[in-house]
Amino acid sequence: MNEKDFAELAAGAALDALSPDDQQRYHAALAAHPEWQSIVDADADSAGFLADGVAQAVPSPDIRAALLARIAVTPQSGDVVLSDSAPDSMPDPAPGETADAAPVADSAPAARDGDDAPKAPAHRLRFLFALAACLALLVGVGAGAVAINTYINRPASVVALEDIQAAGDAQQASVSLESGGTATAHWSASLGKSVLVTDGIPSLAEGKTYELWYVRGDTPVSAGVFAADDGEATAVLAGEMHAGDVIAVTVEQDGGSPSGLPTSDPVVVIPTA
Repeated sequence: MNEKDFAELAAGAALDALSPDDQQRYHAALAAHPEWQSIVDADADSAGFLADGVAQAVPSPDIRAALLARIAVTPQSGDVVLSDSAPDSMPDPAPGETADAAPVADSAPAARDGDDAPKAPAHRLRFLFALAACLALLVGVGAGAVAINTYINRPASVVALEDIQAAGDAQQASVSLESGGTATAHWSASLGKSVLVTDGIPSLAEGKTYELWYVRGDTPVSAGVFAADDGEATAVLAGEMHAGDVIAVTVEQDGGSPSGLPTSDPVVVIPTA
């Protein structure tokens, strides 16, 4: 991932608008390129400025009067009144209708001339207020649900990486790959967790996968397999990390080494001591 692509993800992260996949790519890229933290900080400052820099707008008192006047003359049959003024005369009410609408309509122009606004029937106002409240509730619940869903559905590797970075004894080490990419191990001895973040690791042929290992002395312990998407991966190592373990990666067949031992030379070797 280049700096331009990361800047786009950082802008989305500042607005809390990244998908789970993009959030994983964002964290992986930041872990591999800590020098891009300045981009993250700048976007966070910009988002805060946009949120705090908008002055609260006070609506004009005329808006309420005009709204109530329009409500008062709006038929309840579903028809829409397009005219900006009430008609000079009202037609005779149809059989079954009341003549209450005419006096209400006559009061509408007075409201537009600045006089007291007419009061719409209470049941109409209750309906409109309830509708507005429901819309506000739906918008709030919808936005909150998206944010909660995004947070809950974070990949396990991203959760583990965040836990490690928040630990008081968090450590990391990076190595360069033959392909020109980098691999960074993050670990916390107190948590017994470690995560490997790669950027620019080669894609493998069909039927092959990367396998993670904890190497304790001369004993390799399998820690799971992972695949790289366009050279990028954030993989949490399975099992508990021990102080002094070496984190290694080999290329194995799909599903990992059948013998439980590495079958190829490691492509990544990162000591943690």
